[in-house]
Amino acid sequence: MTNKPEVFYAKIMLFGEYSVMCDSMGLTIPYAHFKGEFSFINKYHYTDYDFAIESNKMLQEYHGHLLDLQNNDELKCELDLEQFRTDLDRKLFFESTIPQSFGIGSSGALCAAIYQRYGRNKIRSQRNLRQEEVFKLKNIFSQMENYFHGISSGIDPLNCYIKYPLLIDNGNSIQTVGIPRNKFPREGAIFLVDTGRPGITHPLVKLFFEKCQDPAFDKLVKETLIPLNNKCIHSLLEGRTDVFFTSLHKLSAFQYKHLRPMIPESMISIWKAGLDNQFYSLKLCGSGGGGFILGFTRDFKASLRSLKSQGQKVIAVYKNG
Repeated sequence: MTNKPEVFYAKIMLFGEYSVMCDSMGLTIPYAHFKGEFSFINKYHYTDYDFAIESNKMLQEYHGHLLDLQNNDELKCELDLEQFRTDLDRKLFFESTIPQSFGIGSSGALCAAIYQRYGRNKIRSQRNLRQEEVFKLKNIFSQMENYFHGISSGIDPLNCYIKYPLLIDNGNSIQTVGIPRNKFPREGAIFLVDTGRPGITHPLVKLFFEKCQDPAFDKLVKETLIPLNNKCIHSLLEGRTDVFFTSLHKLSAFQYKHLRPMIPESMISIWKAGLDNQFYSLKLCGSGGGGFILGFTRDFKASLRSLKSQGQKVIAVYKNG
């Protein structure tokens, strides 16, 4: 175990929310604007004291969960839970700027940090891991993050741990990739819109699976949503801008029509405005219900004016200029 705290970034799933659970492709990136790291409460460390106390309390409860798994021989990795307990008694907490329940990996960063700090015989974080190592990590992180979401794919903490963009290919492979920024529009951008309220992951994931029991909706997912999602990923990675934005507009329209319960009521008119004026295209960031909404645009300045005039707070994820 190292005493040096390591920083773990937020993540953004650019494409694949919901559909990745139905074997679509997924594309997720680390997002360094928000981050978290372990620290200790002491008089020399200036932080939000109430937040630190609450974080320590939450970690103690989570430690109990991990200990139960370990005692039942169910834990999928070796963790030094004795040292974890000792550190908690010394007032360990997770100092994080990642908003909780906003769809950008607050629990993923925490799980990655715990594995990195307390993992024994752990798989080291590096860009070129073997597929069997990647999937072993994914399974470990899936179990660790289930505590927070009821069910987790493990992708969020995996991305937070590896710290490179990840391409998930129909559940058959997970590999690091590069996104060709030089082919993205000069005035274009990827951005977040803050809905001002937390999201609700578990009920919405449950709702999605319930909707998939309807043969008509299941057909829409398989024949429309997944192909659109995959086309967005392929065209973005290949730098085919026109195909990308055309596919993205259709994906945004699909989510507006068929995943309406996942879109906060306050965002409905803003989402529709993007579909109508085509300044920007919005899509879910995570499970929805609140948190952040993800946006893409060819003209960030025009989109920013439009969104600000509608009273929206915008955070740039990536822009060329």
